[in-house]
Amino acid sequence: MKNNLNDQKPIWRITENERRFILLIGDLLAAGLGLIVALYFWAMKDLWMDFNWEFLLERPPDWYYFLPFIWLLMLTELYDTNRAGRRGDTIRGLTVSTIISTFLYLLIFFVSEPKSLPRRGVAAFIAAAAGFTFLWRLLYIRIFTTPAFLRRVIIIGAGRAGSTLAEEIVKIEPKPFCLVGFVDDDANKTRKKIAGVPVLGNSNDLLKIIEEELVTDLIFSISGDMKPSMYSSILSAEEKGIEVNTMPVVYEELMGRVPLSLLADDWVLRSFVDRAHASGTYELISRLIDIVGSLFGLIFLVLIYPLIGLAIVIDDGFPILFKQIRVGKSGKEFILFKFRSMKKDAEKDGVARFAVENDDRVTRIGGFLRKSHLDEIPQFINVIKGDLTLVGPRVERPEMIEEFSKGIPFYRARLVVKPGVTGWAQVNYRYASTNEETSIKLEYDLYYIMHRNVFMDIRIILRTLGAVVGFRGL
Repeated sequence: MKNNLNDQKPIWRITENERRFILLIGDLLAAGLGLIVALYFWAMKDLWMDFNWEFLLERPPDWYYFLPFIWLLMLTELYDTNRAGRRGDTIRGLTVSTIISTFLYLLIFFVSEPKSLPRRGVAAFIAAAAGFTFLWRLLYIRIFTTPAFLRRVIIIGAGRAGSTLAEEIVKIEPKPFCLVGFVDDDANKTRKKIAGVPVLGNSNDLLKIIEEELVTDLIFSISGDMKPSMYSSILSAEEKGIEVNTMPVVYEELMGRVPLSLLADDWVLRSFVDRAHASGTYELISRLIDIVGSLFGLIFLVLIYPLIGLAIVIDDGFPILFKQIRVGKSGKEFILFKFRSMKKDAEKDGVARFAVENDDRVTRIGGFLRKSHLDEIPQFINVIKGDLTLVGPRVERPEMIEEFSKGIPFYRARLVVKPGVTGWAQVNYRYASTNEETSIKLEYDLYYIMHRNVFMDIRIILRTLGAVVGFRGL
């Protein structure tokens, strides 16, 4: 019963968390080696002229030895296992991490006392860490994306949920696992292909298929009634060491969003409400990050306001700032501040419209402000006031909230948290100009609300900085 998919038995069934751990250990070793090389070349160029314990104990400041951990923080974006398996994404991610690291150090260097920071030592570390990390990541792609390290998976149920998941899996490159096929008790589906994936048999064949196809995992995607024989076969498979996961869990893990179209009407009450609650520790740390981040943002705002204000006035006259009513947590309305990027009569008929890519309502300077995200800098006023947080769902107007709530299931569920200056949906998806695209962004927002933590927030912030560096509008 061998099919044309790879039939090699996995050497090691690597889960997503195990892949992230492997990446972390490799990155830590690469950064540690980078630190050693940086210290060596620093010592050779310094007055000490020798790489010895005296140099290590007296010349580098204590914080210098924490640079590998700071470097790992800069790499947060590259712990998405899909991106980590693609060479192009790896190169882009490392380039952005290197640029951001250099920019942050230069910022600190120029505001510190003269000769108080080791410019040569930090430059050598950034260069060495980036080089060794790049080599390690290429080695990871070469080894750990091969079939020998991929799980072999069968989807239980070839209905709407299973076929939707399969359609998404076949689009992903590199493959997260080898999708062997479906098992379904509907006789009409047997031996057919769904989303290009074969239906191999029914519940009575499951254990035999697992053995012959070297299956390591099952994904349960039956939403309706299930035959007792299917239930019994799945339990027997689990007893033999086969890992069983449900479709929504796998979908969230692979796609980074919630499968809204496949969820039951009572999903918000049964699942979302409990998972939407964050710990008090997270809330405290998040607010501290908001305060510190917004203070830096406000300092930057004071510095750039005269220049951007002048450019806006020359291009399209006053006003410089754009003020508009937006909806915050629990539906509370507030005034949002931004640099004006649209023409003064953009909505002269009073009708709220989608903001889209290449919007003809955007002024010449407004296009630059949007691509560089400089138009959003005044939002730090809202962050310090507590209307916004740095990371959260995109803030919307009352009219749009009302419209979306009528046509998109669960839309108001995103109002259980504060909206953010940036967010998971913004860094993963383009501007939404239709209800269908808005629904996809909502899937990302709800995923973020259920999974949010400090490290995820830092990852989003770094991806946003990467978009700013690359002038990619979100």
